[in-house]
Amino acid sequence: MMPPMTPDDSADDSAAAAHATTRPDVAPVRAFLLGLQDDICAALTACDGEANFEEQLLEGERGGLARPRVLEGGPVLERAGVMFSHTVGAALPKAASARRPELAGRSFEAVSVSLITHPRNPYAPTSHMNVRFFIAHPPAQAAPGSDDAAPVWWFGGGFDLTPHYGFDDDAIHWHRAARDACRPFGDSLYPRLKAWCDDYFFIKHRNEPRGIGGVFFDDWNDGGFERAFALMRSVGEHYVPAYVPILERRKQMPYSDRERDFQLLRRGRYVEFNLVWDRGTRFGLEAGARPESLLASMPPLARWEYQHRPEPGSPEAALYERYLVPRDWAGMDGC
Repeated sequence: MMPPMTPDDSADDSAAAAHATTRPDVAPVRAFLLGLQDDICAALTACDGEANFEEQLLEGERGGLARPRVLEGGPVLERAGVMFSHTVGAALPKAASARRPELAGRSFEAVSVSLITHPRNPYAPTSHMNVRFFIAHPPAQAAPGSDDAAPVWWFGGGFDLTPHYGFDDDAIHWHRAARDACRPFGDSLYPRLKAWCDDYFFIKHRNEPRGIGGVFFDDWNDGGFERAFALMRSVGEHYVPAYVPILERRKQMPYSDRERDFQLLRRGRYVEFNLVWDRGTRFGLEAGARPESLLASMPPLARWEYQHRPEPGSPEAALYERYLVPRDWAGMDGC
């Protein structure tokens, strides 16, 4: 559910009001996302230093395109997936129309870049980012001027971090980058999207957060197409400066079997969230997306242990006690 708006959120200037009349257009979003995929893959490849992304080009119906890229077996990145997808459908799947039943039966387009990194080193955190645009086209029989005659569209996205071992400097850096992504849109936006992220990436059956959060938004059309598109671009462009410095400083830390075992256990929690709670996974499966691409977000290895409890006072216990608790990391001293 969207956090409540503050008075600052509703105070748009004249330029933002002008943007509100701009007609939504898939083409510039698709072009931006294709370039974003290229930039992120280049940054992650450079950080790994050895492995490369394997790419496929899969043309879909009605002009759709999937361009999955997966890197596996690197010295730094055990797996990374950076997926571009442009889905063009004749009728909305259930996962999309359940919350918006008035859109049932409409043709639609969904274009996105979604990524996941699973580093090999347990001290290097897992990261996730997704930025996307969705539009439901008017039905052919809609009367001109009626409510049904206009397209319904929104943007969504965000990025979040899932450490296995917590470091204050990493959390502060990550959240300051998230705050920087939101800053051009008003000081009230980052706290709003941070709270939304904390709420969404929560493993309800475990009663614990998936990680330390970041920012998240969905069903977003505030200020019109151009302004909402600018927010999505800003989030996408801030992922690399948010994540790569953390990966660089953790990727060569020494570790033992103890840390590796805990990493695999925490990866199991990641799997649980993706398969049980994630709306994007459900949408993709119901929309007929390629399962190999959808499930590339899963870690290559994970484990479960019955009633695992970390030793009191251990670094593993600190993850739960200090880091899997919502905090104002961006406002803390550090870095």
